Amino acid sequence: MRICLITPRPGHPLLAATTALLTPRHRIDWIDPGARHAVPEDAPLADVYLLKARTPRALALARAFEERGAPVVNSAAATGFCQDRTAMAALAGSAGLPFARTRTVGALRDLAAEAGLPYPLVIKSRHSRRHDLVARVDDAGALHALCGSAEWADEPVVVQPFTANSGWDHKVWVIAGQAFAALRRSELADSGADSEADSAGVGHEPAVPLALSELPAGWLDLVLRAGSVFALDVYGVDLIDAGDGAPLIVDINAFPGIRGQAGAPEALAALALRTAAGGSPVLPR
Repeated sequence: MRICLITPRPGHPLLAATTALLTPRHRIDWIDPGARHAVPEDAPLADVYLLKARTPRALALARAFEERGAPVVNSAAATGFCQDRTAMAALAGSAGLPFARTRTVGALRDLAAEAGLPYPLVIKSRHSRRHDLVARVDDAGALHALCGSAEWADEPVVVQPFTANSGWDHKVWVIAGQAFAALRRSELADSGADSEADSAGVGHEPAVPLALSELPAGWLDLVLRAGSVFALDVYGVDLIDAGDGAPLIVDINAFPGIRGQAGAPEALAALALRTAAGGSPVLPR
């Protein structure tokens, strides 16, 4: 079978390990969605595409392959939906998922002009992307300092109340129903207005593997339900303990890095082959 990766980084640890498992018997190609050359519209299709990129160009490529009848994991629609944090919060809320309360502001400067904000706040770029804005601000001074950056003043943002927690994010990743978990120190645990790196893990402290049995009761079922709601086969859910084991979802990511998790490359390889052979990945909503 021919399996094609849509990514600028085919050497990413998860993809490289998956490729190593598949190459003895299958052909693995990759497309850099940022490359200047166009993919010919009549180019032969792969049996399946793994969409490990979230840029507009990557989504357009994936959508074109889907329109020609090729399966894409995750679908372009599901991947794109997770890039809009406003839409994400709305869908999670309508599905009854315990998602952080979210409102949208057209530009960070507009938020800074508001009076009586209930600090501390978590402020994120509305549109999730590499090196986007994810910051905790504890007072008006910190907000105005953040807004003083030319990079962020006009940024459309979502605003969430900061929920006191242990300072650790529970990260649960899923590949076709097989789950993996870890703990990672939250960069929002301490006050400040520094932006975080993207969900691939760049700039974060290393995650500490966590046995699924160590997740609080009901959390894994919640994560699996989130995948169904968002029509995702490969995804990650970030949760915090909002008190007495009550989960609060703070982010949902399409096709995260899932680094250092034993069994993840095998699960991804099996999903790719099953989908290429005509199996049914999660259908787009």
